[in-house]
Amino acid sequence: MSEDCTFCKIARKEKPAKFVYEDGEVFAFQDSHPHAPTHILICPRKHFAALHDADPSDQGVLGKLLFVAAQIAREQKVTDGYRVVFNNGRGAGQTIFHLHLHLMGGRPFRWPPG
Repeated sequence: MSEDCTFCKIARKEKPAKFVYEDGEVFAFQDSHPHAPTHILICPRKHFAALHDADPSDQGVLGKLLFVAAQIAREQKVTDGYRVVFNNGRGAGQTIFHLHLHLMGGRPFRWPPG
């Protein structure tokens, strides 16, 4: 983990967040500025800034992020569809540089996003 990363501080419970899931590899919490009725951020405990910083040893945790997203969607009863999004880099809208997956649901979405 990184000493000065906001999400690492949340993982260590040094910053407040409303957790909805956590285990030894992954933690998930409600977004503090939601863009949908359900907006959960799902993060690996291992710190890396973006998807391109992952290496082959991270394949398991990357897959687990998606599995946890589906589990949380079921628990949150997001039954009419949901979106999962990784933003990678400033140009894609990433503002916290700790890899995280957005789970959003509870409203209609349009395509293309952005």
